[in-house]
Amino acid sequence: MRTALVIGGGVAGPVAAMALQRAGVAATVFEARPGPADEQGVFLTLQINGIDALRAVGVDVAGLGFPTPAIRLRSGSGRLLGQVGTGEPLADGTVGVTLRRSDLYALLREEAQRRGITVEHGHRLVDAVPDGDGVRASFADGGSATADLLIGADGVHSRVRTLIDPAATPPRLLPVLNVGGFAPPQETGAEPGVYEMVFGRRAFFGWAVAPDGGVWWFANPPWRAGAAALTDAQWRTWLRDLFADDRTPATAIVESTPGELRGWDSHDLPSVRRWHDGRMVVIGDAAHATSPASGQGASMAAEDAVQLARCLRDAPDPATAFTAYEGLRRDRVQRIVRAGARAGKQKVAGPVGRILRDALVPVGLRMVRPGAQNWIHHRHIDWDAAVVGPGIRSGRRSG
Repeated sequence: MRTALVIGGGVAGPVAAMALQRAGVAATVFEARPGPADEQGVFLTLQINGIDALRAVGVDVAGLGFPTPAIRLRSGSGRLLGQVGTGEPLADGTVGVTLRRSDLYALLREEAQRRGITVEHGHRLVDAVPDGDGVRASFADGGSATADLLIGADGVHSRVRTLIDPAATPPRLLPVLNVGGFAPPQETGAEPGVYEMVFGRRAFFGWAVAPDGGVWWFANPPWRAGAAALTDAQWRTWLRDLFADDRTPATAIVESTPGELRGWDSHDLPSVRRWHDGRMVVIGDAAHATSPASGQGASMAAEDAVQLARCLRDAPDPATAFTAYEGLRRDRVQRIVRAGARAGKQKVAGPVGRILRDALVPVGLRMVRPGAQNWIHHRHIDWDAAVVGPGIRSGRRSG
């Protein structure tokens, strides 16, 4: 049986390990963090295409989070700009869901371990070199491991990406920060399961009401140096000032949120020149990080993991498999990255830009035809279908 080292224990890593196992490749996951822990960020959206990709490897997220099939957009004055769906439901009624990031990570890690996949913590990759017909990975703790393949699922600041291409373009810093939390039940004017998103005068704010009445919220302040070092009190003061002139419950939501607020930067990768080299390949954010505004980061990671495993199952060798995988994925994900960047820029419009945006958004939403976003959300992965690509014979490989 072929073997693989999967670097990264977020979304892409455990899904890749499970998909590879189904394709006849034994994988071990190596995570840099010393143990399971809440990840940066508070919650995420898993869209229909991501749910479909997880189903392809027998993972069900039912019971995690809650459905969020629509977004209602408002201006800072409170004016309703329009409503848009997060993707037409599938025939069985499946819609996108919002769930705690830590819950998704725990589900994927625990399901991988239940299937006999080893997940090693505290192993930060520092180098990887060819080793016969495989690859040897070296870790910061002095350990090493060898396998036939090495898969980089190690995020936007991927070490594997720079090992594949030392001249790789670094991630692009986005012009907004991220902060969020979970507030107790309160009146916000939102319908359960429908995101309310406000283009505020100075910052963007969004929230959704969970089934228990709790308010899950996020804010996108303009980027500023040193934001990661701000204290909880400084974050709360800054957010209160940012939203003071908007007609929104943002201030009340933030002030009622327990715990310590911490913000973080966002990055994207408009294009990564090389996705693979020899026995190494990147997936998920390591290959194509997108703005959080796209709502597609986790879903794209799951798609990558499943499609890579299918290619390795059907191709005669890793080089052919990696080429086929890139052919299946590159155009699609780069288009989504571009769409996410456009959506993110709308959040930081200047005074004139705000006027134009608030005037044009309602017109644009009215022009959106039903199913216009199906190219994103309705991407079904048929696990049993043979991969078609250069160097891959029609029909399935055995094993």
